[in-house]
Amino acid sequence: MAKPKKTPRPKAQTPKGFRDYFGTDVTDRADMLSKIAGVYHRYGFDALESSAVETVEALGKFLPDVDRPNEGVFAWQEEDGDWLALRYDMTAPLARVYAQHRNDLPNPYRRYTMGPVWRNEKPGPGRFRQFYQCDADTVGTASMAADAEICAMLSDTLEAVGIQRGDYVIRINNRKVLNGVMEVAGLAGDDKEAERGIVLRAIDKLDRLGQDGVRALLSEGRKDESGDFTKGAGLSEADADVVMGFMDAQRATGPETVARLRELVDGSDIGTKGVAELEEIAALLDAAGYGPDRIIIDPSVVRGLGYYTGPVYEAELTFDVQNEKGQTVQFGSVAGGGRYDDLVKRFTGQEVPATGVSIGVDRLLAALRATNRIGTTEQGPVVVTVMDRDRMADYQAMVAELRSAGIRAEVYLGNPKNFGNQLKYADKRGSPIAIIEGGDENERGVVQIKDLILGAKIAETATHEEWKDRPSQFEVPRDQMLAKVKEILNQ
Repeated sequence: MAKPKKTPRPKAQTPKGFRDYFGTDVTDRADMLSKIAGVYHRYGFDALESSAVETVEALGKFLPDVDRPNEGVFAWQEEDGDWLALRYDMTAPLARVYAQHRNDLPNPYRRYTMGPVWRNEKPGPGRFRQFYQCDADTVGTASMAADAEICAMLSDTLEAVGIQRGDYVIRINNRKVLNGVMEVAGLAGDDKEAERGIVLRAIDKLDRLGQDGVRALLSEGRKDESGDFTKGAGLSEADADVVMGFMDAQRATGPETVARLRELVDGSDIGTKGVAELEEIAALLDAAGYGPDRIIIDPSVVRGLGYYTGPVYEAELTFDVQNEKGQTVQFGSVAGGGRYDDLVKRFTGQEVPATGVSIGVDRLLAALRATNRIGTTEQGPVVVTVMDRDRMADYQAMVAELRSAGIRAEVYLGNPKNFGNQLKYADKRGSPIAIIEGGDENERGVVQIKDLILGAKIAETATHEEWKDRPSQFEVPRDQMLAKVKEILNQ
């Protein structure tokens, strides 16, 4: 009789493109999100938490470089035939929420939200399939003041979390201006949709490919270093010159940039309207004190998602960091957004203007760590060691006293037989203090308090005589335990 096959053990590994978050990864992010939420709340935005799962129809097809249904999202089909998917951003779910609850919501509706999103894309270095986003949006007003306010709020947010002025810039463009350029370059009309998509993606790759690479994509196409060929938009040299002129339209001042853009879109109504919107936003920001040291007009900003209809903006960190190859590069974009006046219309049939911004939480957190603007280590809890199993209630009373005073603390819950292992545990936890009370200490009404941080420092540098003169362990009366712990922690 054949032996039954053993069920193979599952591999203990995260799925490709995903990661686990431990300790300070979680607490640092929570601290940063709390600061961001504080700014959003101060601006009058309300919190919203929507479902992580939406119908595929509600999400729509707005991911960049996606042509087939359900590509780019994690989707599955229900028994009744409906397709559901994990959200790939926070904006499409907001459109559904607003359309569903619009009669109960204030108009305009201002909301912020924070949480994970999922992209079914090929993972790479620093590119994960699950990541955090933090969004703020205003739905229900076509006023450019809403867009200006979002940019001002984004500026305040970056500074609130520790990005200093001068280390970031918020760049603003307008898709209507770009549409005007497309019109002048002969790319208007439904029959040119594919070519427009190629041009948009080419412009978005200017920093990576340079002008020669973008111009190749505007004409016949481009072959990369691996030999892969990307088909171009097929523009004539003259039409390509119009698009290249748009990308090179930035001038020394905002008014000069606006004047150059007005020249490029001459003859296009949509383009002229876009220039006027940029001009209005710039004036509003200037009046509020947000000058070119924080926010500028930059025609190179495109934004990849297809639902943007007007102003678009991007926050870029300008300080240098080392990339995976050891090269010195600017950190780059950490947030972006824009106006999407047609997104809610998909549900209601009526145009509902909206604008908003999304912060890439993990990238912003990485930027703060790269520049030591946020702590990468967290102090562990005070550990109350266990010298006598039968006195666990006494040890729990000690830890309860510490916690009541706002001190992070825990009782050692492992096998207490080897006291050395308890101290090793405290060291691994990054504990600042270990509290020791054996039978002898209990009879005398005292506790031993071991300063683990000082002890580690002494062990590194002190001679034996210095070690005796600078003790790291103190015996104090039991009723003075709390005061001594506070004293050590506050040093």
